[in-house]
Amino acid sequence: MTSFHLAQVNIARMVSPLDSPVMAGFVAKIDEFNLLADRSPGFIWRFQNDSGNATYLRPYEDDRIIFNLSAWLTPDHLKAYVYRTGHADLVRQRQQWFEHSEEAVLALWWIPAGHRPTVEEAKDRLAHLRQHGASSRAFGFRQLFRPPET
Repeated sequence: MTSFHLAQVNIARMVSPLDSPVMAGFVAKIDEFNLLADRSPGFIWRFQNDSGNATYLRPYEDDRIIFNLSAWLTPDHLKAYVYRTGHADLVRQRQQWFEHSEEAVLALWWIPAGHRPTVEEAKDRLAHLRQHGASSRAFGFRQLFRPPET
């Protein structure tokens, strides 16, 4: 059993408020994709509130930024969910609901098994990646780093 798991945070700026008709197609798929993640190989945990998701959390001053935070066994497990399940349709259609960003919107980092990253920890990792580029502290799929034990 590994002593580290992969944490991921991703954010996106919506083209319109969440309750607008423009976002209805995305909102209609939230529960489906959360359930798909929950049942995916390698999935460990995701940040959620009593409604079962974190869609209405607004950890940034900009209320059109949505936030997702989860933990996975390995980068390959997360990649498989993102790009090789029905979630890939969401990725392909993202321009319908989300603005393009030149800055990193995804950060990955290793956490001790059993640790549940906080919203502030996730925001800090993403900010670090944006400011300093990929490192063992925060990285993306293009430049993966090994867990600390290796």
